[in-house]
Amino acid sequence: MFEDTYITVKGCKIRFRRNGQGPAVIYLHGANGVPKVQPFLHELSKTFDVLVPEHPGFGESDEPEWLENMHDLAYFYLDVMDELNLDHVHLIGSSLGGWLALELAIRQPQRFKSLALIGSAGIRIPQAQPGDIFLWTPEKAAHNTFMDPALIDWAIANPLDLDTTLKNRHTTALLAWNPRLHSPMLAKWLSRIKMPVQLVWGQNDQIMPLPYAHAFKELIPHANLSVYPNCGHLPQVEKSEAFVQLVSQFINQAEQA
Repeated sequence: MFEDTYITVKGCKIRFRRNGQGPAVIYLHGANGVPKVQPFLHELSKTFDVLVPEHPGFGESDEPEWLENMHDLAYFYLDVMDELNLDHVHLIGSSLGGWLALELAIRQPQRFKSLALIGSAGIRIPQAQPGDIFLWTPEKAAHNTFMDPALIDWAIANPLDLDTTLKNRHTTALLAWNPRLHSPMLAKWLSRIKMPVQLVWGQNDQIMPLPYAHAFKELIPHANLSVYPNCGHLPQVEKSEAFVQLVSQFINQAEQA
């Protein structure tokens, strides 16, 4: 079972969950936070030591005054890793969390054994625009996040409470409003990423459309790309079984490299 605890690093208290044994895997969530531990994380914890922090400014974590941009968040997580004595870990980042994973990896690449990036934000390309998540109603967001009608209905019927929604949106805007969902500086530093990289994308992603996956593949030539048909922005939820199998195999191969 994942233990729901809190840790304080540099004066900032964050919600933190951890379960499992084996190689350490940090999961970095996207703009909706991580209000509960999803089934794919439970499955991964059967094989790995899975750590699931809730970013500053999201959910039940503190809203520190120093948080102004993604760079601040990246340096904070490097401090978290120091506090927990974590090195040579595997990162899984979803959407906004994928961007964060990349910011961590370009700063201290020696600390990470692999990156799995799910519908990652972080770069800008001329041939596609990201979905305007700041303007969508909850209903439109559900339709643009999933393809599976059952998951769309579930998301509409089970919204986050209003306070958490507003808190998450405020922090997402702080990190990703201007420029929208990317850093102009990130692409030129992706050459620092030498560890194994697995890109995971839904073919029907309406938030970070599929051309972004191919753009990341060009910028990180050694990366592998897996695309799931009939799938939206969250393959780890919508194609959970296939995702766990893919990422588990990827991490195990990176461990043996």
